Amino acid sequence: MKREIHQGTKRLFDIVVSLFALLFFAPLLLIVTFLIWLQDFKSPFFISSRVGKNESEFKIIKLRSMVVDADKNGIDSTSADDNRITRVGHFIRSYKLDELSQLWNVLKSDMSLVGPRPNVKRETDIYTAKEKELLTVKPGITDFASIVFADEGEILAGAGDPNILYNQLIRPGKSELGLFYISNQSFFLDLLILISTAISIFSRELSLRIVSFTLDKLGAKNDLIELSSRKMPLKPTPPPGAIKIVTSRSI
Repeated sequence: MKREIHQGTKRLFDIVVSLFALLFFAPLLLIVTFLIWLQDFKSPFFISSRVGKNESEFKIIKLRSMVVDADKNGIDSTSADDNRITRVGHFIRSYKLDELSQLWNVLKSDMSLVGPRPNVKRETDIYTAKEKELLTVKPGITDFASIVFADEGEILAGAGDPNILYNQLIRPGKSELGLFYISNQSFFLDLLILISTAISIFSRELSLRIVSFTLDKLGAKNDLIELSSRKMPLKPTPPPGAIKIVTSRSI
């Protein structure tokens, strides 16, 4: 019963906030979409398939930050120096403006404001049994991992194979943080994550401190708290539920 009440409150919160945010950011979205269209006269939107709750696929809507058909080469993880990113794309990605259009996905109930980030099927196909738990809830626009790995592009910069490096350095911690969120989700935690996400645009250091403090208060393991502080270099580790470091995306 408690879980059902939380889900009902979460859905109502998602609808109200996403609708208000879409109206509030409408002028900005119009300007940005025009600038994206102006650079090559192609659609300013990037619509792609993602895996959501219960492994059902849906079409995610993002403002296009790359050249047209950039997803055709099979590279799903994007480094900061990826030559597929356009000039306008670098700007909108730095301020996460490309994520604003996903508020429509929230209104449609494909996503929630807060939850594990949705992934492409090529990635969810190689999830461990433990990671499959991430697919038992709606994916979100933001979560702990969105803050902790906000510099994903910089982490992957210069990588020979961004997909493999993502699976070695980012996926393990990202999945652990997602699983921890699912075990501790609440309305107030969602609110805290949304506030921390907004703060991260102006002060990443402060947002990381908030995340680390929150994880500590919720009883997270020391290694997860240490990871969230991002004071130590990232090291290749196995994803949750595995004993080997990923070296291939083959199933």
